[in-house]
Parts: sequence; C-alpha cells; structure tokens
Amino acid sequence: MLTQEQMLEIFKKTGGILKGHFILTSGRHSDTYMQCAKLFVDPKSSEQLCASLAEKLGDMKIDLVVSPAVGGILMGYEMARQLGVNNIFAERENGSMTFRRGFSLPEGANVLVVEDVVTTGGSVKEVVALCKEHGANVQAVASVVDRSNGKVDFGVKYVNLISMDVVSYEAEDCPMCKEGKIPAVKPGSRGLKK
Repeated sequence: MLTQEQMLEIFKKTGGILKGHFILTSGRHSDTYMQCAKLFVDPKSSEQLCASLAEKLGDMKIDLVVSPAVGGILMGYEMARQLGVNNIFAERENGSMTFRRGFSLPEGANVLVVEDVVTTGGSVKEVVALCKEHGANVQAVASVVDRSNGKVDFGVKYVNLISMDVVSYEAEDCPMCKEGKIPAVKPGSRGLKK
C-alpha cells in the first residue's frame, strides 16, 4: 500500500499539484488545485493508486464501480480492473446526474462509487443517490484525495489515499479575488476560465 509520502511524490512527478487561484468544481476558491487527471496519464501510477485503494476496501463484495463524469471515469475504469468487475459512469444532464449511453445498474448490485478528488462531496453524493434510486446497494466510496480532511460524510464507508486540509473559500470571501492580482481559473472538467 502506498504511503502518503509516496502519493505526494507521484503528484509532484506528474505535475498533479497546481498553485494559483482556482475555482473548484464545488464553486469554492482555493490557491491549491489537485489535478488528479495527471495521475491517470501514466498507467503504472494509475495501477499503483487503485491497487492501494482496492487493498483498503479489504474483502468487501463489489459487483460494479460507478463514477461521476468526467473526473472519475479513468479512475473508475482502473478501480474496476483492480477489482475484476465492470464499471459505468454517470453524467450531468440538465443539471442532474443520470445514466446515459445505455448504462444501467442491476437491482441489488453492490456498488463502489469512485471520484478522483472530494472537496464537498456534492457530485459523489448525487451519484450515491442515483445508484440507490436504481436499486443498488452502495457499499463504499473511494477517492484519491479527500480535500475535506475527513469532514465529508457519504453515509457509507469512505476510503482515500490522501486526506488534506487545503483551504478553500466561498467566492464572496476569497482573499485572492479581493486582491485582484491573480485571475481565477477553473482547470477542472466543467470549465476553463472565469
């Protein structure tokens, strides 16, 4: 299993920790952005990360891995490969998470929901609710990074590789916005710049 130091080394090696003025998927602002997509460029790093997460799940019975698009898709694939199960992803349509592309959940399936980075857990909570609406049993949630520093609660077991307390602000309280020196950018999957 990877240690926190080894994880941080992978982040540094791949350029996965960015410094600046960022708008997170949650809408909050931060001077640090965890770009997990960079971790999944290298198949060996992806394999190491997901093998460590799979190990943290122990002997939990998982039938299917589900992730939110876009950030969780590559991770979902590799987690499913590590667990020897299939994977699907949910997409946002008209403001809500839904299954498209012919994806469906078998009723009673034991599901693992995965996401690369969790800050408020909003997208993950939507996917958990969607899975339950389709009759699945959500067994656990897994992420590479927990930016909530253990404060987020999904109502099921939650495993991660790094738990960090990265400061973030509501937009109206953001000191970087008030200074006006560095423009806020949205490097994630839902936009590029504000």
